Amino acid sequence: MQFSMIFEAQMANPTAEHERQVILDSVEQAVYAEEMGFDRIWAVEHHSTKWYSHMSAPEIFLTWVAARTSRIRIAHGAVCMPFNFNHPARVAERIGMLDTLSGGRLDVGAARGGTLQETSLVGADIERTKAEVEEALRIIGAAWQQDELEYDGELMKISPHPILPRPVQTPHPPLFLACSKQPSLVEAANMGVGALVLGFAGPEEVANLNKIYRDAIDARDGSQFVSTVQNNHLVALCPTIVAEDGQKARQIGARGQRFFAQSIAHWFSGGKSGIPDEAVVDGVDHVKEIQDAAEQQVAMLHEAKIPVTVNATATYNINHAYGTAEDAIGYVQKLIDAGADEIMCLIQMGTVPQEACMETIRIWGEEVIPHFRKKYGESFGA
Repeated sequence: MQFSMIFEAQMANPTAEHERQVILDSVEQAVYAEEMGFDRIWAVEHHSTKWYSHMSAPEIFLTWVAARTSRIRIAHGAVCMPFNFNHPARVAERIGMLDTLSGGRLDVGAARGGTLQETSLVGADIERTKAEVEEALRIIGAAWQQDELEYDGELMKISPHPILPRPVQTPHPPLFLACSKQPSLVEAANMGVGALVLGFAGPEEVANLNKIYRDAIDARDGSQFVSTVQNNHLVALCPTIVAEDGQKARQIGARGQRFFAQSIAHWFSGGKSGIPDEAVVDGVDHVKEIQDAAEQQVAMLHEAKIPVTVNATATYNINHAYGTAEDAIGYVQKLIDAGADEIMCLIQMGTVPQEACMETIRIWGEEVIPHFRKKYGESFGA
């Protein structure tokens, strides 16, 4: 079991000045995470998704964090792997450089960058993104297996070239796949890579996703492996805000998650759902507000005659690690029981102030993480 944090560089009030501050605040949080005993930080890659994520160049963010830390692992969660976003050979070169500079602390996830807002920026063919992600992982998996990479695939051919520099971790850093849908878990298992799951729907859904992943691991025959080494690590998202005042933390978390849900819905609907509500009003019951927003989402789906699935409303589920350290410990235990190998904390959300983020990191480091280290032994989180 390991503990990590994920960074979206998400923001309400996305002025240029505030954008700069949020990015610098995220660096401060990541550096503090090492001090507080977290094992890893993840950085997403999204493009042109105002409000939702301004983390367009995670390789630079991660390098900046690596230079200011010495122990914590740094991870792409995840690189947009379709070729128009990033040529696989260039991704491999960046992997080699960052793994070298960080002393072998890098992990690499792959994603499709599947919103129309993003694919239209670089002219990616959304019908090809799935196949291109798999091919990119195969190229990265092969990049340093020999002195020179030679690749002859269905979508790309690379004549013999050395990929330099070579990473510290051999044959390459651990590989992951962002799994937003259940079939992706089977694909990740068959390719022999770790799985990054959202888990907004709660521990029961994480347990279901874990079963799909583990069953696929047990059933695979190795014919689709992308590398000579496999990674069977499942990472589950854990939205969390904690404070000494648990009720205050729940309100801050609920407001942050509502902004997250609205901003992601805006871009995944092609901008049809309206821009996210940025207002934070004192005295408003934000727990009730996100519950009302969930009901509105259901009503909208019914009106559009779209089936209401678990994933359709998951981002509005408020039952997460919000409250006190004790509340967070109880929720994390449920995720562990569900089969998660790693708890990935979502703290940095658009309306959450920096002081609340830093207090959450501190309490996790002083109370939540030590609870599980003590319970499961010194090897826990290693």
